[in-house]
Amino acid sequence: MFLRPTLLSWRGLAVAALACLPLAGPSQAAQADDRAMREALAAARAGDWPAVDQAAIRDHALAGYVAYHRLRDRLPEVAPGEVLDFIDRHADSPLAEWLRGQAIAQYGQAGRRAHLLAVADGEPEGTARRCYYYTALLDRDPATAAEGGRELWRVGRSQPDACDTLFDTLRSRGEIGETEIWERQMLAWQAGESGLARYLGRLLGSRWQGALAAVDRVQQSFATVPQVPRCLGPDCAGSGPFFAAALHGYVRADTEQALAAWRQIAPQLAIAPEHRQAIERDLIFYSLVREVRENRAWVDAALPQLPDPELLELRVRSALAERDWRGVLAWLAEMDAETRDDARWHYWAARAQEQLGRDSEARAAYARAAEERSFYGFAAADRLGQPYALNLERNTVGEAERREVADWPVVRRTEALMRIGEPGLAASEWYAAVRRAGPREVRALGDYAARRGWHAKLVQTTIAGQLWDALAWRFPEAYREHFLHWGRMTGVDPYLLMGIARRESAYNPEALSPAGARGLMQVMPGTATQLARQLGIGDPGPYGVLDPELNIRLGSTYIRDMLKRYRGNRLAAAAAYNAGPGRVDRWLEESAGNEFDLFVERIPFRETRRYVKAVLTYRAIFESLANGGDSTGVTMLSDAEKAVRYDGSLLARN
Repeated sequence: MFLRPTLLSWRGLAVAALACLPLAGPSQAAQADDRAMREALAAARAGDWPAVDQAAIRDHALAGYVAYHRLRDRLPEVAPGEVLDFIDRHADSPLAEWLRGQAIAQYGQAGRRAHLLAVADGEPEGTARRCYYYTALLDRDPATAAEGGRELWRVGRSQPDACDTLFDTLRSRGEIGETEIWERQMLAWQAGESGLARYLGRLLGSRWQGALAAVDRVQQSFATVPQVPRCLGPDCAGSGPFFAAALHGYVRADTEQALAAWRQIAPQLAIAPEHRQAIERDLIFYSLVREVRENRAWVDAALPQLPDPELLELRVRSALAERDWRGVLAWLAEMDAETRDDARWHYWAARAQEQLGRDSEARAAYARAAEERSFYGFAAADRLGQPYALNLERNTVGEAERREVADWPVVRRTEALMRIGEPGLAASEWYAAVRRAGPREVRALGDYAARRGWHAKLVQTTIAGQLWDALAWRFPEAYREHFLHWGRMTGVDPYLLMGIARRESAYNPEALSPAGARGLMQVMPGTATQLARQLGIGDPGPYGVLDPELNIRLGSTYIRDMLKRYRGNRLAAAAAYNAGPGRVDRWLEESAGNEFDLFVERIPFRETRRYVKAVLTYRAIFESLANGGDSTGVTMLSDAEKAVRYDGSLLARN
């Protein structure tokens, strides 16, 4: 692929912008202060207070971090006033809420309820802290304590030990009775928490034995659901939770038979609307996801009575799979106006109108979709033969404001934390500041991050600050030389590489996924080992793969292999990068020769659907930015990628 000459001008603009920022390092005195702070913070974390040179760090921007550890270590003996004084003095730092949370937890554990309420600022975050908070309110505000406690109780999993006193007290007061115990037992059964379910069953009296027997019976066979008495528990209070839990399992085991059972018993059940809706939502959802055609007539009759956006989306996708264009329009009409007013649904309305020969309606709907910067907005623009609507916003910050920002306390603390090797704390400081800031301050912080080359912080600043149109900041030219180089070396579109990295890690070179994927392009260590062997280089190991250039090289090699597998098709290759080539092979083999948009919409995994759309959209944005922000001539997909049939013929066979 030939690169546009404008890529060079993009780089030049960035170099010029960076030149506006003083690049001189800290003075020797500042370096000494940082060494003292680094040592003091390490000692504070270890509780080695004699090793903390307080005089050396007294005026350091990060002195509050040592004070935080000192005060935390004295909890719960510290008086609330001292905690509140610290919170007031550090209100512009995450340290304030961290200490509040620590105080709530330790006061709660020590049973110092008045102290806890003195420092609490409403309901805290975290289950254990919420339990301590409502425990502290048991005597001061029993109604609020009961309401909060019941909410914490009403979950199908075990709660922390911190909740024991709250729950025991509410049970002794009758605020949590046998009906609430039964409801939680049913939630536990539904969640597969058998140990908790058995424990809760032992708390129920003789009036619930028939209901417990029904559970035992249905656990042996879901087919016995229609034989269960319609009235369970005192005053039939157990019926709704029971049938919601039982049908939840039955629907997953056999969706067709579960519907047959539900249709048999539903007219005879007097249960709360929320239980009936939960059952029918499960039935509709799994009938559509599993494409149970035998359930379709019931689904189509029930769905308008339960206009859930997710269910309507599934029904539209089913209509698209069947090329039922009238059905597409009919089910889109069932969506509420706000949901329907999205480029995705305008696009599919246009496609349906087009297929039905209604060209003027189709063009109008395409035009509405093309107003948005998204996969479907760009696809609609392609249909109309017009440039993409980038809606690009250019943010400028004056030199005087830049000098002011550099002296903001949060910026000084962030810089200091970066200097002493605390990137995690630096990120916490920065993002907390962005969340507190107004529009002007957010733009000033974004500008600062851009000039400092803090790519990951810059991207997250635009997200936390909702700067959705600041495209040069949302899609910075991070690691650009590496993407261009390895794009050339592997023959891979560098904008595709940029789009993948932006989606995978938001340009955090140390990103680590729950599955173990690492770095900018989220390469799995095992994959890195195989690719390194393929390239004839040493195994980078789990930490070497974090090196940005090596990570890009490995990711580029992998996507090159995927492109070879799918005859150069970037859409299929992007899907394989996310879901694995085995799954994509199967989706293609099972596809009935779909066009690109229908193939994407039919990808079974929501995460992969979103991933493919994002990557292709991002690559078009990166190319447009490289073209000075002009999307003229930029295409999300090539003509061949838009025209090819997405089926087994796309697989390159040796």
